[in-house]
Amino acid sequence: MSPEQCHTDTEACAQQIADQLGPDLRVAAPLGLGKPHALLNALYRLTKADTSRSLALYTALSLTRPHPAPGLEERFLSPFIERHFGADAVDPEYAIDQARNQLPTNVAVHEFYMQSGALLHSGSAQRNYISQNYTHVARDLAVQDINLLVQLVARRETAEGVRYSLSCNPDLTLDFIDQVVQSGKTRPLCVAVVHPDLPYVSGHAEVDRDYFDIELRTDAEAPLFALPRQPVDIVEYALGMHASALVRDGGCLQVGIGSLSDALVHALRWRQQDNTQWRRALVALDPRGGTHALAARFGGLAPLRAGLYGASEMVMDGFMHLQRAGILKRRAWDDIDLERAAACGRLPPETPGGHYLRGAFFLGSRELYEWLATLEAEDPDALDMCRVSNVNQLYGDHQALAALQRRGARFFNTCMMATLLGSAVSDGLENGEVVSGVGGQYNFVAMAHELTDGRSVLMLRSTRNGRSGVETNIRWNYGHTTIARHLRDIYVTEYGVADLRGKTDSECVEAMLSIADARFIDALCAEAKSHGKLAADFQVPERWRNNRPDYLREALGPWEAKGALPAFPFGSDFSEVEQRLVPALDWLKSRSTTWRGKAGLLKAVWQPGQPVEGEDEALARMDLSKPAGMNQRLLRRLLVTALRRTGSTLASSAREA
Repeated sequence: MSPEQCHTDTEACAQQIADQLGPDLRVAAPLGLGKPHALLNALYRLTKADTSRSLALYTALSLTRPHPAPGLEERFLSPFIERHFGADAVDPEYAIDQARNQLPTNVAVHEFYMQSGALLHSGSAQRNYISQNYTHVARDLAVQDINLLVQLVARRETAEGVRYSLSCNPDLTLDFIDQVVQSGKTRPLCVAVVHPDLPYVSGHAEVDRDYFDIELRTDAEAPLFALPRQPVDIVEYALGMHASALVRDGGCLQVGIGSLSDALVHALRWRQQDNTQWRRALVALDPRGGTHALAARFGGLAPLRAGLYGASEMVMDGFMHLQRAGILKRRAWDDIDLERAAACGRLPPETPGGHYLRGAFFLGSRELYEWLATLEAEDPDALDMCRVSNVNQLYGDHQALAALQRRGARFFNTCMMATLLGSAVSDGLENGEVVSGVGGQYNFVAMAHELTDGRSVLMLRSTRNGRSGVETNIRWNYGHTTIARHLRDIYVTEYGVADLRGKTDSECVEAMLSIADARFIDALCAEAKSHGKLAADFQVPERWRNNRPDYLREALGPWEAKGALPAFPFGSDFSEVEQRLVPALDWLKSRSTTWRGKAGLLKAVWQPGQPVEGEDEALARMDLSKPAGMNQRLLRRLLVTALRRTGSTLASSAREA
């Protein structure tokens, strides 16, 4: 790379790219963390300002800071957003405009995965969405005549010269460039944007300096996007407990992101560190013994002595917590003879190398990024960031090795809804609107069926709050499917586990009914009977009638009271006062979605109850200690009502903090 191709000014770099490539930019950018927002913004502004130019961007998961609605949400989130993300944080401007339906006509953004629910009302996002399995993106991108690839990288000076790490996103870049070269097409202009805080990851994520054509390294970069840690509620903890019993010691783990995954990780850590209490809590949740029976068949109840190997498209905070708990530790070798020896217990413990975590991209908290940097310094073999084709599929010349490394694999994913016949709804609605995208979910379900002892586990809450009140997430049928019924395997809700693999349709219906919320079981049962999928004389067992939220609270209440099930199991980015506000604001939000809820809220406002501990501090944090005007007085009244109605939860949160 010549000095003329090294830039320190973002605008100048964008202008050179525009001059060099001409008026039509066809840009590829990594999903998530690896997007260089400042450079993309500069290119976007150049295009907006000149209608003779055009910009087509191919990417996924464009991360933006939350944009709170006016009122209590804005009062709560605005100070937090500035503190957590940094005052100098930069959002991708195209993403903001797209969410507002304000993209100019000479700009098109094509994503194969979106922030969940964020673009449901964006016409351009819905029209330009590309439905793809994660492993097919590079192939499909190679025929789009991409002329520019931009990527955030880490940089290192070595004795052999400068080297770059694709760090958070080797997932598609390596596969995409190889596909372009092999097809005989012109290699796109590749721009490395150096971020000083991005962890340098060696191994497969490392490339030579001449892999890129241009380097952009400015004096100051906006902070890396860090996901705020979310609370976990009692329903999610119950679900995580059931799921944690399905994990086999010495096996392989794939897990995604979100509160359900956090609950699973917490339960695995509890299983490891306080096995007796974990077992007692599981017995309280599973008096019928269904989860215990499945644990005996292909899971486990004992601590994870041999440990787990992580192979997941996304490396997230959960793997960090599992490693610190001594769970993520089974190493794998990219050598078939060494791996066979390891599987048979014949590999000498002093054998060098081997990794215990393989991923295609990472995204999480700042603590995660610091942990990854430390891991690289202390044990560079531990983590292998590599191509998504080496993580999300078994096909190719690595199949035998990959299958051996993934022995005992459990692929945990979440879905929005499931049908009684075993299909899953994870990424879209029956009217065609895209909520997120299929991403790698199909890949993991397919791998589970191909591996001798692999299992796909789809997790979902049994109900949700809809416009008409509480609705079931287990349906007879739905007009959109992400995972087809012939790929059905295991489903987990807060009420237990349904093993559907190899079962008849009627057996699947019964299994799914057994983990549905009791308020909907009779209607679901009647619908299945009307379609001939359940015997006419089938009777709902009385034990299924316990599938209610109050049963969960009763079962796990003793451990919740002892602090074993904290609202924030891995720490919180919220202050103590903010943690007190979270359940109150959630209470208000849940009662503002239906007419019945609003009516109840109106009644509660006139009878708010007695003051609770921390009320004054919470009002001060929301700048409502001395309200000015009718609107602020109403906001204060609503907040006081919510604080007092969730008083027990607030006191519990304060003790946990």
